[in-house]
Amino acid sequence: MDLSKTSYRQIIHSLSDGLYILDKNRSIVYWNQAAEEISGYQAEDVVCHRCSENLLCHVDEEGRNLCLHGCPVTAALRDGCSHKADIFVRHKNGHRVPVSVRVSPLTDDFGEIIGAVEIFSDLSNKLASEQRVKELEKMAMVDRLTRLANRYFVEKELEAFFEERDRYGHTFGILFMDLDDFKVVNDRFGHDAGDSVLRFVADTLTANSRPFDVYGRWGGEEFVGIVRNVNAHDLMQMGTRLLNLVSESFIPMNEERLRVTVSIGATLANPDDSIVSLMQRADALMYKSKAGGKNRLTMG
Repeated sequence: MDLSKTSYRQIIHSLSDGLYILDKNRSIVYWNQAAEEISGYQAEDVVCHRCSENLLCHVDEEGRNLCLHGCPVTAALRDGCSHKADIFVRHKNGHRVPVSVRVSPLTDDFGEIIGAVEIFSDLSNKLASEQRVKELEKMAMVDRLTRLANRYFVEKELEAFFEERDRYGHTFGILFMDLDDFKVVNDRFGHDAGDSVLRFVADTLTANSRPFDVYGRWGGEEFVGIVRNVNAHDLMQMGTRLLNLVSESFIPMNEERLRVTVSIGATLANPDDSIVSLMQRADALMYKSKAGGKNRLTMG
């Protein structure tokens, strides 16, 4: 079969995985359709820009900027080997999306490295989340602004989690999250900006949650995560990752980068807990995080 260069380009452009090509100076020369869908950035937003300009702001699960430390593209250009990593890309709307990246060097006929190609796959439970949103909408249990479960649905899920615990001994924990200094955001940038912040925080929670956990908007700028089958170490690790992902995200706003942080209270359900006692303890732990300087997690 004789396939022209145009045909190859069409095949690459129609891949379900994101793909982009860089020259040896790390300037992006090609950006396919799936890369647009996963990141929100169109080809014209990124082509001819260097990835070090940090449009996508790749970070690892600890929130470290990969342009400064551990970049797989830099490694491939340096050593001529392929590299893999699970990282988090910043969506154009502000939230973090988990992706698996594979980077390979590109060489000329003489074996000299002339660039690199990166393929990245969306790891978020997007399809499961979309199905959950549809179900919640049917039941009028979704928060209209953030598209997370609303407080009524979260309370119903808590009842179900307590029943599972009592019947089967399943453990679960709570992450009670409150945005820091949210009033300052509304006062300085306006309520539309505040709404955008609530949405990108909600999207970060959704994209980085497990399908069998539940995240919802408790009210105002408060969010709750119900995390199934965890111990104290796992709960703290998951909460810390969300804390880092939110703090390292931003929304472009009037030539500024609008950033927010969250304070988190994390706790496991005890045998003698009720919904009221569990949520009161999580709320009190969150306020300890506020009192301790904000942008932190307190476990108890």
